Amino acid sequence: MKILYVTTVSNTINAFLIPHIKMLVEQGNSVDVAFNIKDKPSEMLASMGCHILNVEFQRTPFSGLNILAFKKIMEIIKTGKYDIVHVHTPVASFITRLACKKIPDTKVYYTAHGFHFFKGAPWKNWLLYFSMEKLAARWTDVIITINNEDYLSAQKFRLKKGGKIYRIQGVGVNLEKFAPMSSKDRKELRKKYEFKEDDFLLLYTAELNENKHQDLLIKAVCMLKQEIPTIKLLLAGSGEKEYQYKSLVKTLNLDNEVKFLGFRKDIPELLNLVDLVVSSSRREGLPVNIMEAMAAGRPLVVTDCRGNRDLVTHGENGYIVGCNDVEGFTKAVGDLFYSNERRNRFGDESLKKVKKYSIDQVIKEIEEIYCVKPGNIRLHG
Repeated sequence: MKILYVTTVSNTINAFLIPHIKMLVEQGNSVDVAFNIKDKPSEMLASMGCHILNVEFQRTPFSGLNILAFKKIMEIIKTGKYDIVHVHTPVASFITRLACKKIPDTKVYYTAHGFHFFKGAPWKNWLLYFSMEKLAARWTDVIITINNEDYLSAQKFRLKKGGKIYRIQGVGVNLEKFAPMSSKDRKELRKKYEFKEDDFLLLYTAELNENKHQDLLIKAVCMLKQEIPTIKLLLAGSGEKEYQYKSLVKTLNLDNEVKFLGFRKDIPELLNLVDLVVSSSRREGLPVNIMEAMAAGRPLVVTDCRGNRDLVTHGENGYIVGCNDVEGFTKAVGDLFYSNERRNRFGDESLKKVKKYSIDQVIKEIEEIYCVKPGNIRLHG
């Protein structure tokens, strides 16, 4: 088969989809990629023979540049004569599916990494994104979802004749890369990173933005610092809210308790360094940062949003608290601080639960959906 992967920006493929493309290529297929080149494309794409096509999709649906992107992606698909166009991310997916509407010989697959409409979302999200998704589903052969809420939502859409809807276990996590360390190695790791053995370390790996909601964590640490003098919150990531969150830390006099780490490539080590992994997100698809934490055997405290509650079972491998419940977050973190036994039990349960989210398992699921055989584009039943 000849397949085209389409995302709004290049980083989506760099970060999550290289193993999926590698599987398709190893099965004898030809795979090209199209996206707005915001970050340098992974060198693995060229090594696998993928043609890299720049299409200047814009993240906002209302940008006039998306008209040019529509014309370009339509020409690419017509010229390329692809058997399957597999789209990801909302804006590029809508534009590309519209472009494929009148190309009958091309099958259209869509992986929804988290619909922008969800329980508790602003009404404008429902008005815009639900309408877009419902309309574009009519031009789609396969919709792949990664959490239960989205799977149920997709059931309400009408796809092309014979269209199918699937749920898979996210984009996959490398269980070997994010494996837990021994207690001895963890002690050495703390020395390396200049943390004390009795520091109580929390980690959140996420872009610093409105959706990830790091201000909730900062306020929780402010409430906890008298009770837990050794508490430290490590925020790995950068983003548009960085200045605002740093200002909040200064206002609350938390310079010693909250550490901004910036963009990091040492996440496996950071996960083994800390006592607890947290997430304050308002919206998720199926969060990779939580799956990585589970693979490292970490206990969790997360907000009650789609994606988080697919991975965390309250009282089994972590605690789930309300999305704006600072006091609830404070109580959950304090509970785990005082119980090493509970932290260990939650971490062990995370290790058990994460197995079904392994990259190997997800690749098998993608392969089954494609029924990958050269020249065969039959949909998996």
